[in-house]
Amino acid sequence: MNRDTLIIIPAYNEEKSIAQVIRSILRYTPDADIVVVNDGSTDNTAQVAGQAGAIVLNLPFNVGIGGGMQTGYLYAHEKGYRYAVQIDADGQHDPADLPRLLQHAKNGEADMILGSRYIAKTSYKSSAMRRVGMIFFSKLVFLLTGQEVKDTTSGYRVVNKNLIDLFSRSYPTDYPEVEVIVFLKRHGYSLLEVPTEMHQRQAGVSSITPFKSVYYIVKVALALIMNVLRHRKARELS
Repeated sequence: MNRDTLIIIPAYNEEKSIAQVIRSILRYTPDADIVVVNDGSTDNTAQVAGQAGAIVLNLPFNVGIGGGMQTGYLYAHEKGYRYAVQIDADGQHDPADLPRLLQHAKNGEADMILGSRYIAKTSYKSSAMRRVGMIFFSKLVFLLTGQEVKDTTSGYRVVNKNLIDLFSRSYPTDYPEVEVIVFLKRHGYSLLEVPTEMHQRQAGVSSITPFKSVYYIVKVALALIMNVLRHRKARELS
């Protein structure tokens, strides 16, 4: 294996968009390998991804975004990649930003480079509920880590080998994006947020409903606070 970068695409029933996403990534980063973690899809996501040129890892049933991403990091760790990229399968992330995100990582500017919709003006328009969630999580992450992060739920991320090793051993399971930020900061790693474009999804329907948004905010907030309290208690007892 001579290539140093692995693009990880967790995918669940994304047969209508996955081929275009893979072709766009190859256009801007032809020297990277692409792995699609087929998270128990019931459509032809795996077949379409393989035909488009990706390595496909098939999970026997749907485990969610956390399990899918950790599968990708395990693969990256076992194959010795130095950089791993998380990118969505629905076409919302613009691969044109990818070379710039990777360059920040290869310059050693941080252990994680986070593509952000909210630190520069983009065409992305979020719902009112999503904006409330973003503000809430941004303030909570600052309270818990001391670092201001505006787009805490962005799934457009580049990590270096240090974090590939960490995430292959431990990774939050359910709605992990915000928890991962607190998790890596607690282990002493760094994060740099840079502006990226965000498009509307190319096909399919988002699984995030208003009810699920409220559930997400409450669940993730409780998980973050409990993890921090448990970590502090463990340090006091050690």
